[in-house]
Amino acid sequence: MRLLILGGSWFLGRTVVSDALARGWEVTAFSRGKSGQPPAGAVHVVGDRRNDADLQRLAEHGPWDALIDTSAYEPVDVVQVTDALADLVEQYVLISTVSAYPDWPANPVDESSPLWPSSPTYTEQSPELADLTVGGQYGTLKAGCEAAATEGAKRSLIVRPGVILGPGEYVGRGLKLLERAARGGRWLLPAPAEQPIQPIDVRDVSTFLLDSIDAKRDGVFNLVAPIGHATYGDLIDTCLELTRRRTQPVWADPEWLDEQGVDQWTEVPLWRTPEGTWKVAGRRAAEAGLRCRPLSETLRDFKTALDRDGLIDHPRQADHGMSPGREADLLTACHAVKSGTS
Repeated sequence: MRLLILGGSWFLGRTVVSDALARGWEVTAFSRGKSGQPPAGAVHVVGDRRNDADLQRLAEHGPWDALIDTSAYEPVDVVQVTDALADLVEQYVLISTVSAYPDWPANPVDESSPLWPSSPTYTEQSPELADLTVGGQYGTLKAGCEAAATEGAKRSLIVRPGVILGPGEYVGRGLKLLERAARGGRWLLPAPAEQPIQPIDVRDVSTFLLDSIDAKRDGVFNLVAPIGHATYGDLIDTCLELTRRRTQPVWADPEWLDEQGVDQWTEVPLWRTPEGTWKVAGRRAAEAGLRCRPLSETLRDFKTALDRDGLIDHPRQADHGMSPGREADLLTACHAVKSGTS
């Protein structure tokens, strides 16, 4: 099997390259080389996907059985690649997102839920995006990427992951949770601890992608852990276990936290109150063979990799977590509310 991956130097892309090489596949990784090198054993072609000359040079390394696109942002990115490589690639695998659904996170979604209205011609500057929120713009662009891949490739596989965690995660969610658990003291958290959550391990995503390529599987799949696979309390308990349980959780009313202006999803990682946040249907992928390892294993192996390899520096990490001073003030206010002295 011959695989081309756009990316390949970190997190999902790097995991896919390593796993494909372990299967004995031939792997070409195409990237600008600004965020590191792909794993040893892959052919690394340095170039920019938005540069036609670089794509023409990449084409000399084909053909490929499949292309996995981990980095498409604007639909024109996909169009440019399919125009240059469509005759050399049997299957286009696009990593999209559950944000492509306008109903998410307000409502539960499945693969039949409508997507943001979009077009393969859209860019960030398209006037159709001007009045949308940041999330709406992102979802619209990703929906356009899906349309471009479907229209421009011989065959396409579209996957829509939710939250991906595991070794090499750089966004900062796992990092900030572990750092806060290790700091000690009282830890302000959103009740209820029993809230189901659906993060998926990066290695399970990789396995599903490669198995699907091997099976020549097409179509659209949400990639999430099953509903009920883990809870927010499981997430916190694992973080405490991995950091010697120096910290005492304080479970606060989520409506009260919202009233205090606590930023959902960032100040408290992976906390969001809309009903559909953790109600993404994943049955279709499960029936096709997706298996999800325990969340405790995902976090343990993330920490092991972090301790071994260090942190990938990324600006999004600064968006996550709460300052100690703000948390202390909120804990005092929370205690006053619970004791009736506020």
